[in-house]
Amino acid sequence: MSEIPRGAIRFNTDSNRVEVWNGSVWGEMQLSTPNLGRGVDTEPGVRGIYFGGFSPSPSPTMFGDIDYFNIASTGDAVDFGTLTTSRADGAAMSSRTIGVYAGGYNPTAQTTMEQVVIASTGSVSSFGSMGTARFNLAGLANATRGVFAGGREPAYSNEIEYITIASGGASIDFGVNLPTARRKMGACASPTRGIFGGGYLDSPATTFTQINFITIASTGSIDEFGDLVVASQSTTACSNATRGLFGGRQDPGSSLNTIDYITIATTGNASDFGDLTLAKHHVSGSASSTRALWGGGLQPTAVNTIDYNEIATQGNSIDFGDVTTQAKGMMGGCSNGHGGL
Repeated sequence: MSEIPRGAIRFNTDSNRVEVWNGSVWGEMQLSTPNLGRGVDTEPGVRGIYFGGFSPSPSPTMFGDIDYFNIASTGDAVDFGTLTTSRADGAAMSSRTIGVYAGGYNPTAQTTMEQVVIASTGSVSSFGSMGTARFNLAGLANATRGVFAGGREPAYSNEIEYITIASGGASIDFGVNLPTARRKMGACASPTRGIFGGGYLDSPATTFTQINFITIASTGSIDEFGDLVVASQSTTACSNATRGLFGGRQDPGSSLNTIDYITIATTGNASDFGDLTLAKHHVSGSASSTRALWGGGLQPTAVNTIDYNEIATQGNSIDFGDVTTQAKGMMGGCSNGHGGL
């Protein structure tokens, strides 16, 4: 009998359940977003995850911590587990069940991709390798495919690659590149579209307003969407299925507290949404269908605060809680209920 590929699906006629092969056993497929709240939460909800991070003071420190939190509630993040190698500024992508952290640096650019089962805690396993080592890259996902773009390797990259989240393995070239090589972009998605916005290029020194979009299920096409309100580097983005938010940024050099928003299904320029509680950049973003969370960040010193916004309304952020360890930025963020799902 040939080996069953990880991620294979079957219908169990004994239990009348759809099952998925995880590499060792068949397990019942989760057909809805699980509520993963803890006993201390005010209500159950979508789980958000932050990977790794960096703090420049009191001495430069890389982190391997993985934090998690219930987006529907408020409160401090809780320890999830640890990456095999401490690193920062990678890209996080997720399905409803699996979170993937790709690339980053410590002290050089990495090709490593690691995965966690979002509903569990503690266990991290290898996912595969990226085609090129890079950091300062941006990642997004729908329920099937994760996509990451840009970054530095140490040269600036315009490459776009993708993974199939359920199966693991090496990344694959998406078939088209960003119009301009750049790093420090924000990225978010609906189930069909992936959005990349902002970014930075050293030579000539350029901070971008440009927003581009792809169709996640296809390859070989990238189009212009519009522009952010201000030129933005070191920004992050998160979304529900309708609206994408970009928050935290440098413009250039100084930190900003502004949040922009777009309607993902259309094209056009972003509009002002509101402000974060603090001016900061290199923030980590995660979202549910109703809330956007902004964790940590640099000012340039690191901060530990987590802010949140209700995505459907406009206005300023509200304090949510804190990350688990020393204040840090440059984390990768994802959830099991973001807009791409």
